[in-house]
Amino acid sequence: MHAPFWLTTALLFPVLLYQGKRTRRVTPRLPEATGDCAGQYGEGEPVFRLLVLGESTAAGVGVENHAQGLASQLALQLHQRTGLCIGWSTFGVNGIRLGALLDALGSADLPPADAVLLSMGVNDTTGFTPRFRFRRQLIQLRETLATRYQAPITLLSVPPMDKFSALPAPLRQVMGWRARQLDRVYQVLAARKPEDFRYLGYPTVSDPALLARDGYHPSDKGYRAIAQALAEQDWGLLLP
Repeated sequence: MHAPFWLTTALLFPVLLYQGKRTRRVTPRLPEATGDCAGQYGEGEPVFRLLVLGESTAAGVGVENHAQGLASQLALQLHQRTGLCIGWSTFGVNGIRLGALLDALGSADLPPADAVLLSMGVNDTTGFTPRFRFRRQLIQLRETLATRYQAPITLLSVPPMDKFSALPAPLRQVMGWRARQLDRVYQVLAARKPEDFRYLGYPTVSDPALLARDGYHPSDKGYRAIAQALAEQDWGLLLP
């Protein structure tokens, strides 16, 4: 139990409710990115294929074209670091929670991939998805994808919502607190089931220059900064 969190939330509920409604009303709602949801960097057949699944970051909210988004930019960074041909694809829905993503994947025509990166958690944070349900849905996701993708699912940590400039205090602090709780679910799962999950820390995007005009999602510079940090991790690629 996280009694201090729920007690704080209950005491602040009228303020949080007002701030949440006002934030939704005044924050610009940016569209999902357009353009091809897949591509590659390098000539010939890709030797490594990356698939990004998730919510608004996978949907490219904050940039105009998917080529500027997380999957494409991470593939570009890996290509530049290794010289290898890297393929990328992305499947994301703005505003979706993990349970709804599971439903959407049931009818999705997903491409082959050597690595699956999951970018989720913001909407489950704001929607107060119970931690036990979040964990169960992650396990269901792994079971759903296991026959198609053998490698562990890479869990990109839940964004640090206490850094989101679009959120006022104390809403920002409470959402950051809740995001850390869901992120802990990621960390524990990855530690206990390394054959199914691995965890990657989320690079903090707090510089206004790295945020889109809504102060909530990454800009093109933000996605590029996140991709640069993630490309430094071990993706099982060997230099030619």
